[in-house]
Amino acid sequence: MITKRQGIIVWFHQMKHVKHLKRYGHMIHVSKKLKYAMIYVDQERFDDTYESLLKLSYVTKAEPSYKPFIKTDFESKVVDKEKEKEYDYKMGI
Repeated sequence: MITKRQGIIVWFHQMKHVKHLKRYGHMIHVSKKLKYAMIYVDQERFDDTYESLLKLSYVTKAEPSYKPFIKTDFESKVVDKEKEKEYDYKMGI
């Protein structure tokens, strides 16, 4: 069974606090230059983890990822035959 997960982007003051953030979820990426980390957490525990991250003294801010809530089912492209012939640049080549 696949568990539903959601990402949290955590901004912090210093890089030495990165190893403390690992206990809150699965750490995917850390940027040394911009001082942020990407952490994935189960959606069932998301609210508790998010609130506890905001309470930490070394965390500047935390932003949730909205990817699980975005619709990713796209419709097929409908092509108009007359307009396709009008803009066909491969004609005569």
